[in-house]
Amino acid sequence: MEELIVNNLKQKLQNEKNVCVTLSAGIDSTLVTTILKNHFPEKDIHAISVKFSDSNDESEAAKLIADRLNITHHVTYVENFFENLPQQISIVNAPFWDLHWFHVAKKAQTISKNFISGDGGDELFGGYTFRYEKYLSEASKTKTPDEKIKIYLSCHERDWVPDQEEIFGKKIKFSWNEIYDLLRSKFNNNLSLIDQVYLADFNGKLLFNMIPLYEKFHTNFGLKYFAPLLSDDVISFSSKLPSSLKYDHNEKIGKILLRQLLKKYKIDDLILKHKQGFSVNTENLWKNYGQDLCKHFFDKSRIVTDGWINSDWISKYINNRDLEIRYINKFFGLLAFEIWYRLFVTKDMHKDEKLII
Repeated sequence: MEELIVNNLKQKLQNEKNVCVTLSAGIDSTLVTTILKNHFPEKDIHAISVKFSDSNDESEAAKLIADRLNITHHVTYVENFFENLPQQISIVNAPFWDLHWFHVAKKAQTISKNFISGDGGDELFGGYTFRYEKYLSEASKTKTPDEKIKIYLSCHERDWVPDQEEIFGKKIKFSWNEIYDLLRSKFNNNLSLIDQVYLADFNGKLLFNMIPLYEKFHTNFGLKYFAPLLSDDVISFSSKLPSSLKYDHNEKIGKILLRQLLKKYKIDDLILKHKQGFSVNTENLWKNYGQDLCKHFFDKSRIVTDGWINSDWISKYINNRDLEIRYINKFFGLLAFEIWYRLFVTKDMHKDEKLII
């Protein structure tokens, strides 16, 4: 595993003098950064962390790791998470709201054209432990693929709401069955329960959300990006790795192999036990200005007027300051849809417009 990572880095960095790497104080980014420093000490290595206002701050923990490795550490502070959302959406040309990678890539391009991250560790090496236990417990009681799919989706409750069907207007015919169809091949096979989850996770957000969106930002900022854990040979290696080296069902611990590598380098003591990555506190974001932004844009909503979204659903929840996180996420998704629609369909919004309340 380590040899694969090192060989891939050699190919990418053989003629480069400097490199920028993300560092969140989690297992994946710390491992990649540590291997970089130990195997390429001649490189000028810069680590980037992001700090969002009123959110969990992991930059101090990342600094401790950077200091021990003796590399330069940069912290990008973001006060208003949504301020540049029109610009971000114009770059990716897709209605997504959680585009924090924009800030990472924007900072990286001021330091080096070579940009490396630890992406892929969760999907390939068993990092989503918070849902494995629930899935394994409930899925062991059933045998049908569709029942397992429903259990799998119930472990992603922040991505959907119980009244999902009521969100959409007359132009969208939402169907859970179509979603089940997309997932069925991942659960209608002879793999073990946990391997089915690994397969679904890899073929979900990683391939169809993160990687495509990140690539747009890398291109926009002129970055040469590389994720060692997502190289073809590491993916192949991970697919053959015993589950016991990914997830310990008894201890509820994931990324067993990656943890062993960190222990080898004697830096495992600095890893955050409850890492969230570069993430914003959604509830605080809603209460600080997210709710007001949604009220402003949905007052004369283009996606409602044109029949895509149901105004009754919006009215039912938009004045609730203490919404569940899953509903807040849904509102922010609709906000991104509204902005995307104004940028690319009605064209009555400019990409450089700032979202300031």
